[in-house]
Amino acid sequence: MAQKGKIKKVVLAYSGGLDTSIILKWLQETYGCEVVTFTADLGQGEELEPARAKALLLGIKESNIFIEDLREEFVRDYVFPMFRANAVYEGVYLLGTSIARPLIAKKQIEIARKVGADAVCHGATGKGNDQVRFELGYYALEPGIKIIAPWREWTFKGREELLKFARDHQIPVAKDKEGDSPFSVDANLLHSSSEGKVLEDPAVKAPELVYQRTISPMAAPDKVTTIKIGFEKGDAVSLNGKKLSPATLLKALNDLGRDNGIGRLDLVENRFVGMKSRGVYETPGGTILLAAHRAIESITLDRGAGHLKDEFMPRYAELIYNGFWFSPEREMLQAMIDKSQEHVEGEVSLKLYKGNTIVVGRKSAKSLYAPTLVTFEDDKGAYDQKDAAGFIKLNALRLRTLGARNNKKKG
Repeated sequence: MAQKGKIKKVVLAYSGGLDTSIILKWLQETYGCEVVTFTADLGQGEELEPARAKALLLGIKESNIFIEDLREEFVRDYVFPMFRANAVYEGVYLLGTSIARPLIAKKQIEIARKVGADAVCHGATGKGNDQVRFELGYYALEPGIKIIAPWREWTFKGREELLKFARDHQIPVAKDKEGDSPFSVDANLLHSSSEGKVLEDPAVKAPELVYQRTISPMAAPDKVTTIKIGFEKGDAVSLNGKKLSPATLLKALNDLGRDNGIGRLDLVENRFVGMKSRGVYETPGGTILLAAHRAIESITLDRGAGHLKDEFMPRYAELIYNGFWFSPEREMLQAMIDKSQEHVEGEVSLKLYKGNTIVVGRKSAKSLYAPTLVTFEDDKGAYDQKDAAGFIKLNALRLRTLGARNNKKKG
């Protein structure tokens, strides 16, 4: 295979799996360059040390292997800021894959600077959103970086050619990888997503084996689980009265969601690159967290601020979905969102039952809920109901004017 050259050292986002191992060897052969591997622990639930052993087996120097535990940074600096916005894409998707990409891109660029690499490489295909997310992140942080996207460059025509390349280069191929995988999986501490193959027909029910993070709601216990989540400045900080770190708290919510069949989503979404795709997502802890956050906002956030925030949310979610985490407009929206969360604190009580997350109580020292204003009992002058007549007449003024004109036309 002729070498392309011009690349001296490249930082590869490396999982240790078959595809990125093939990419690693392909980079060495195609570019004749030094390869540095970066493996991120985002809470995907897999042992990552085998990635180190695999990289060593493929000829990577120990000093060129980077494995980092990013779970706390991921939740604290990416997941939680996003949840302050109650961000959902197209009304339902909690952006579990989307929000992980900017952190991986950021760390790749940091490593590239540290080791003096002139290029970075990802394993995303040319049909999906991830190629856009990774590369927008790279360019935002290091405008002159060279990017290698093997799936857009190599000439392999199918899975069998990839497997042949692996066998020819002594890359271990697990027996379950000899045939086509039934679907593709991406996972982190926030969610897991499954796409492709058996899921490509949106009319066909997803087989139960697709679900890896949750039990079926129908199989969940016939018993209610009651929990309390505490908030400070819009972020969850405690569970059942116990202070927890961001990643630890999300992990605990994931366990509760899993055991109660919470967080399953079967979705047909609009990819940024222009096509529709069907995916099955599981976000157990995130689903609970979203319900709880909206509940604490309901008593601590002013109406005007809350409604304005909700208007901006779809735009904010779309920016994250499309890969614009490092854009000025996302940062501007984040500043507004964070400002809105200054007094979002307190505790929310929820019941979890067979796929349902049910808010049953919320309290806060910063609550704007005033019992003396809403009570049906004697409110001791806190609200004069007669004032409502003038309020309604003023708001009806333009409608009455329009109505008079329309009635005159009819006459």
